[in-house]
Formats: sequence, structure tokens, C-alpha cells
Amino acid sequence: MSAVREFMTTNAKCITENQSLVDAARMMMDLDCGSLPICGDDGRLKGMITDRDIVLKCVAAGRDPGEMMARELATGKPHWVDADANIDEAIEMMEKYQIRRLPVIADHKMVGIISQGDIARNYSEEKVGELVEHISERKRMQSSSS
Repeated sequence: MSAVREFMTTNAKCITENQSLVDAARMMMDLDCGSLPICGDDGRLKGMITDRDIVLKCVAAGRDPGEMMARELATGKPHWVDADANIDEAIEMMEKYQIRRLPVIADHKMVGIISQGDIARNYSEEKVGELVEHISERKRMQSSSS
């Protein structure tokens, strides 16, 4: 039985809840990613922010990304997985909620992130194919209904 901590990326970065969306966008550019966890000053996960969130909920709404803070987009309950959980639990959660990047938590703090890529490098081709298919299914349905 493989634990999530064996697959996760440990050098994952958070945007703090009090940083601006400009900071978030720059961090995404530097890290070459499209989403970031939002963490509080206590290191606890508060939510996730995507490049799409910044565009639709800030820029398209006529707001100033230099003035809008990440905490304003930390809505809802973020999905996460425990570092000691079985990797199959993480895969099931990613498929169920159709997400590509899942924060990993230990002792109530974010310790890493597990992505489709992490799983692809360490898991069977068949399981990776199923994961990508389930996650992409919703994305296709969202695009066609827009």
C-alpha cells in the first residue's frame, strides 16, 4: 500500500491569504502552474486559486488584481488529502471532484501537493488513463456548456 507522501511534490508553494492576485499570478508564472493553494498565516489551507479565477472573478469583473487579496477567492471548502492516506484515496478524490492538483495535509498544515503528473510518473498507465479521462470529462462538459 503506497501512501500519498511517497508520490507528492514536497516543494509546493502557497500564496498567503493576504497576498494580492498580482502576487498569485506572478507565482503561477514562475512555477509554471495554473493553480495555487491559499494558506493562512498559520500555514493552514484556506482554499485554492486558479488563473481562471483571477481572470473571471477579478479582471473581467473590473477589479484591480493589485488590490484584491487571495483570501477573497478562498471560498467554499477546499479538497485535500492526508499525507498518510493510500494513494488510491487521492486518485478517487481527484476523480470524484475532477481536480488536477490536490493539496496534501499533515498535522493540519500543507506539506505538499499531488498532481496528475506525480501520479503519472509513479503509477500504472491504465490507472493514469482512467484518472485523466475522469478529470477531463467534466472539463469538456463545462467547455461545451459555456
